Amino acid sequence: MRIAPPTESSIAKASAAIRSGKLVVIPTETVYGLAADATKREAVLSIFRAKGRPLENPLIVHVGYPNWVGSLVESIPDAAQRLMDSFWPGPLTIVLRKRAVVLDEVTAGLGTVAVRMPSSPIALAVIRGAGVPIAAPSANKFMALSPTRSEDVDPELAAHAEMVLDGGPCEVGLESTVVDCTELTPRVLRPGRISKADIERVLGLRIDQGSGTEKRSPGQYPRHYAPRTPVRLVDRVPDNSPGVVFGMQRNSSQFSMPDDPDAFGAMLYNTLSQMDRQGLGEILVEKPPETSEWEAVWDRLRKATG
Repeated sequence: MRIAPPTESSIAKASAAIRSGKLVVIPTETVYGLAADATKREAVLSIFRAKGRPLENPLIVHVGYPNWVGSLVESIPDAAQRLMDSFWPGPLTIVLRKRAVVLDEVTAGLGTVAVRMPSSPIALAVIRGAGVPIAAPSANKFMALSPTRSEDVDPELAAHAEMVLDGGPCEVGLESTVVDCTELTPRVLRPGRISKADIERVLGLRIDQGSGTEKRSPGQYPRHYAPRTPVRLVDRVPDNSPGVVFGMQRNSSQFSMPDDPDAFGAMLYNTLSQMDRQGLGEILVEKPPETSEWEAVWDRLRKATG
């Protein structure tokens, strides 16, 4: 696995590799992504092969500037524009009606495309250097844990990439919020750091939540973002057992997590990855509070348990 620091030279090499149709692992503020030129069919198909990802699962297209979106979509509704103005660059993906130029392989044959502009300076530098929109799903095998540090990238997957750019730990640590703006009332398809309440405040209206009849977004499977070791949610991890706990560790095999949902989310995947390497029969995780602030964490924990 060729890991490179995010120097000007290595970023330029990553951009050039993407322009030539190759894969590169890049950091974003959410998770590390397996990036390819979203306008090249063979490059996009190489993402699916590397990940073992089914073609029915659409990809998110990442743009370097907001004005790139117009070349990908039929129109930008007022709600979508307001969300872009408020949350881009950042961990928000918006689903819109696509133009014919967008590859069917990117959108799973649907008439919609999911787009976002990441806030990671490294990701933006790579995209802008490549000069093309990129597809960049999480750099994991299909349904496995998303990596939030370069050392958590699966070496088997990294073997398909020209390089892994090491941007350190991801700030957000959970995949982006996805909101569908193709209907009159927007709908949250996948919760993330930007909450349903955040979106409602910007739009000044109540919005829906749930996937609807089409999988217009990644992350719609009941089991996803899961370690190899089975995960079980419990009210309290026994004092003498390994597990993920709130508050003080009660033994050296426990991982202490913060009681802030954003901080918890930023640590979750790396913590599960560390426990996954311990050869446990199962990973016990104490249940977080059941409040709206924790909706993204609950979504990932439920998917991890399958």
